[in-house]
Amino acid sequence: MNYFKEAVILLLGPYLILLCRGVSSDQISGKGVVNLAHRQSKWTPLMQTSANLSDITSIRSYFEFRTLDPEGAIFYGDTKEGQDWFVLSLRDGIPEMQIGKADILVSIKGGRKLNDGAWHLLELRSEGKFVVLEVNNKAELVVGLHSNLTEDELTGKIRLALGGMLVDKQKLFHPFEPEMDACIRGGHWLNLSTPWVRDSTWEPRPCFSEIKRGSYFPGTGVAMFNTSDLPGIKTEEAGITVEIFGSWTGTTLSLQSTGFQYVVGELDVHKDVKEVQLGLKEGSETVALPREPATLTFTILKHSLVVNSKPELKTESLDFFTMWKKGMLLTFGGVPGDSEAEKSTHYLRGCLEKILVQGQVIDLDRALYKHTAVSSHSCPTEAINELT
Repeated sequence: MNYFKEAVILLLGPYLILLCRGVSSDQISGKGVVNLAHRQSKWTPLMQTSANLSDITSIRSYFEFRTLDPEGAIFYGDTKEGQDWFVLSLRDGIPEMQIGKADILVSIKGGRKLNDGAWHLLELRSEGKFVVLEVNNKAELVVGLHSNLTEDELTGKIRLALGGMLVDKQKLFHPFEPEMDACIRGGHWLNLSTPWVRDSTWEPRPCFSEIKRGSYFPGTGVAMFNTSDLPGIKTEEAGITVEIFGSWTGTTLSLQSTGFQYVVGELDVHKDVKEVQLGLKEGSETVALPREPATLTFTILKHSLVVNSKPELKTESLDFFTMWKKGMLLTFGGVPGDSEAEKSTHYLRGCLEKILVQGQVIDLDRALYKHTAVSSHSCPTEAINELT
């Protein structure tokens, strides 16, 4: 097997991983649909398998792929236990290939954007010394490889993984964020039929039938940020503004620091307006909102907090600008520290179509913590109806 055939095997193999029934709970076969989202850790693959290189007879694979996520890992493959490796990802919605082999370290990005929410037919194949990525029957990315240090014949195993890497991320030529909110279906992967073993911490979830842009909170779980990692104050007059657009019910956000907590949202999802009254720290404040606001604007001034242009809290004893810079906990979707019974009732449920802090879009994949049930980049189109 020559070097270029090996490179194509690394490119094509991991798409054997699609969710199906009829295998054990820890195994996933190459049929059906798989959701790449809802991971526990960033870099640990969602699933992986291995096969003897001598068993590989096909070097062509094709599949359908859908996402609204601009960045993340799709699949990985290696030989020689990670000495030679390959990873396919998206960056800015555009396919990117990175390959480490002998004296070669390559990063190539090109083709059309794939994060438009539509299903795209992708095909990977070998054409001599080139690897071709085809999208919707049109060649979009071509990679040529050559090394004087490669072997003509290879033995041993190939390892394949989906949604992560089996080598240290420090080996990447161009680092990226690995979380990928995407789905795959209708795959044909080499000639392999070996079951894949899923990561024990990953619980496969169904894909939404139709999607739109936004972050979906199903009524369980939150996303938390350290404010020191977010955009800061520009002018004291304007303060710090958090804007949320969408349709939802439940607790929208909370702001916490030592001895202080402020909550924006609802306690009872069955009533139009109700203030949050339980589980609050001493010195905390709350504000109630209508059940399904289209827009929320939360403004933090030096000594006051403002919700939708209405001052809700004024205090000379707290300097919110200093607290923001040093680090507060900004949580979307709930109140950290509530009891389990309270959380199950009052988590946010719905679609946050856009979250802005100081005018900059916030990516939930960059959160300090995000519950695995929360979808960072996609909402089901029926989510609004579910709130009624």
